[in-house]
Amino acid sequence: MHINAAFDGGNIEVISAERADDIQLNIRADHNSDFYQWFYFRLSGARGQTCNMKILNAAGAAYPGGWENYQAVASYDRQRWFRVPTRFHEGVLSIMHEPVHNSVYYAYFAPYSMERLGDFIAGLQTHPKVTQRTLGQTLDGQPLDQLVIGEPGEGKKKIWIQARQHPGETMASWWMEGFVPRLIDPNDAIARDLLERAVFYVVPNMNPDGSRRGHLRTNAAGANLNREWLTPTAENSPEVLLVREQMAAIGVDFCLDVHGDETLPYNFIAGTHGIPSWDEKRLNVHNGFGQALRRANPDFQLVHGYPDNSAGNANMNMCTNYVAETFDCVAITLEMPFKDTADTPQPREGWSPERCKRLGASALDALHGVIDRL
Repeated sequence: MHINAAFDGGNIEVISAERADDIQLNIRADHNSDFYQWFYFRLSGARGQTCNMKILNAAGAAYPGGWENYQAVASYDRQRWFRVPTRFHEGVLSIMHEPVHNSVYYAYFAPYSMERLGDFIAGLQTHPKVTQRTLGQTLDGQPLDQLVIGEPGEGKKKIWIQARQHPGETMASWWMEGFVPRLIDPNDAIARDLLERAVFYVVPNMNPDGSRRGHLRTNAAGANLNREWLTPTAENSPEVLLVREQMAAIGVDFCLDVHGDETLPYNFIAGTHGIPSWDEKRLNVHNGFGQALRRANPDFQLVHGYPDNSAGNANMNMCTNYVAETFDCVAITLEMPFKDTADTPQPREGWSPERCKRLGASALDALHGVIDRL
């Protein structure tokens, strides 16, 4: 048997792999950080054997509650991912599976490689309504890409959408594959109307370095980008600094920050209720967006989520709080699960890339429902 994670987004450390029924592993922590939970590795040479892959340091992960009622994903072709039996007991996460082919991949959630991102951006830039921009470079020398969708014009709203501030939250990239293609579809009346009224500034991956390195939450410097928005630096968080500079130059009327949540088995949104300038107008847009998304896609729900911050208690280092206060606009965080959705379960695949894409496409309906109120 061989276990390997030396590829884009890979993360695992092998303690012992002598017996298929007692493979012992650890997840590697993010560079310069104590965060860890993302794993992605290949097992080869175990076809037909009952494998028990034990992640020994699971109890020390960033969100150990995320292991409860969780099932890892597996794939033979890295195209279709399915759930496999997984158990968290006495601090150890055990993944149990009998491969039917010689090589099988296991991951925390369906991975989304930097190569796939490159193909996604390259394919979109040929569309007449899309302009690709490179905002700058990351600490590892990767480009930070932005897609400008639509034609700027007098009175048009400026809508900012970004994903993967936390690189292990790959569902945010799959969400983008639903959102952007629908937005540029000339046969979609909702998309056409939105592009008549707004220009979209989309950063499909805010954290290329963490994504390639196989991090859960941080960039190459060990910085949690979603805690860097007040005082980003070129040395610690150039990704946030570059996007902030563009926002200041262009302006923001609405911002959607796309994430994943390790613990909660629901799709939900979080607002900026605790910022100093929170008001009834923002509340109405926030609620209207959520209600429209719920109507468009029953995989989204409005009951479960994070508690609202009380007035004056917002963490202003976080993206949506900073953006909403700085630009006097509405900013919303969208969260998706690593687990299956409790209300609308699909046991074979759980919350999956295809469902992420469908939710991304549905976000256009939600935006269309509130754009007149921005």
